[in-house]
Amino acid sequence: MAHGHKSDEKIVYVGDSRIRKRTNKNSVPPDYTAFPGKSEVFIPNFLLKEWLVGCVVLVGFLVLTIAEAPPLGYPADPTNTAFIPMPDWYFLFLYQFLKYPYASGDYVVLGAVLVPGVAFGALLLAPFLDTGKERRFYRRPVASALMIVSLISLVYLTKVSWDHYQHELTITGTVPEHIEREEKAREAAEKGESFSAVKKEEPVALVDADDPAMEIAKANCIACHAADLNGNSKMKVPSLHGIGDVLSKEELVNTVTNGNGNMPAFKDKLTAEEIDQITTWLAKQKKAQ
Repeated sequence: MAHGHKSDEKIVYVGDSRIRKRTNKNSVPPDYTAFPGKSEVFIPNFLLKEWLVGCVVLVGFLVLTIAEAPPLGYPADPTNTAFIPMPDWYFLFLYQFLKYPYASGDYVVLGAVLVPGVAFGALLLAPFLDTGKERRFYRRPVASALMIVSLISLVYLTKVSWDHYQHELTITGTVPEHIEREEKAREAAEKGESFSAVKKEEPVALVDADDPAMEIAKANCIACHAADLNGNSKMKVPSLHGIGDVLSKEELVNTVTNGNGNMPAFKDKLTAEEIDQITTWLAKQKKAQ
């Protein structure tokens, strides 16, 4: 538009539009192909790599378990007072923690439930509590300090517990069962003999086998308890060898007189004197000390 009365003045038009041009194309975010060398498709490329790594770790774990046999002791024996119980290595830190006075006795709930519960609960909640974007450990002092303190505590408690176990073995002169078992198996293999960790019970011999009560037993007991009076395991008939360790004289009298389960009553077959004679003899049938 001209200003003034000069007809030859040049007019310049300026256009300014801040509205984007509309297009019919869909706005699609770039996929992995837009970043060559920096990304890849999840299925199957990335997932296949993860599976391969998992297979390698699994095969390595299986090879380790086959190459190094687990230490095995003898079957549980409640009469073995020399046995020193120990948990698996990954529970040694908690085993040692429960030995301290503030985590045992009246405070056992604190040591066995509350403290481990808070520790593992904090570990589970860590991703939700620590929401910072920083991933370098020296830029996360609180989380890093707690993790370092926890690791030091676990290592320290585990070492103290193991050292105490070794000290107990030394002062008591005890050889761990799995080591003793390995040594006996090695000795048996060198001799060409077989070795079994299961201790076989020695047969209990009859006491006073020449007692006159033996004749009563032969006449009335061998039909069920066998000729050697060792019973019949298939028929669930107990052996009379060592029966004195199981039943008292009064219980034997009641069983022979009135019967018990599959055991028939002999009150109509034997006299009171015969019942007393055979039960007195059966009460003597005990394992030699």
